Amino acid sequence: MKESFEMTKQDQKSNFLIPESELKFSFSRAGGAGGQNVNKVETKVTVRWNFNSTPALDDQQKSLIQEKLKNRINEEGELVIYSQAERSQAQNREKALEILRDLVNAALTVAAERKPTKIPRSSKEQRLGEKRHQSEKIKTRKEFED
Repeated sequence: MKESFEMTKQDQKSNFLIPESELKFSFSRAGGAGGQNVNKVETKVTVRWNFNSTPALDDQQKSLIQEKLKNRINEEGELVIYSQAERSQAQNREKALEILRDLVNAALTVAAERKPTKIPRSSKEQRLGEKRHQSEKIKTRKEFED
């Protein structure tokens, strides 16, 4: 088993580790199709991470996670991820860790602020020219009606 797994924030280029000791794993029987394998093997993996108590994140990062992943946080303040897509417990465990890593990275990525740009003169002139052209078409139609 790994002792910890690395998380990278692509935009800000900083790395931090979540020790596996902070993660709580639980296993249960997966639902759905699968025959007897589903009925007798506990392959569903649930990962719980109390991100509020980790020293790997600062307060701002914790509030970002709290805000962006609020639907995945339970009453105890734990981020809960589960995986039951694969037939083996080990594969589901890796999949759950990958989902956790991706969600946290997405939550911590701050979108660049949009810089308002000025509309180019050529675009304005083109738009007004099209309006003039449309207006002329309508005027010529009215002349034919009279």
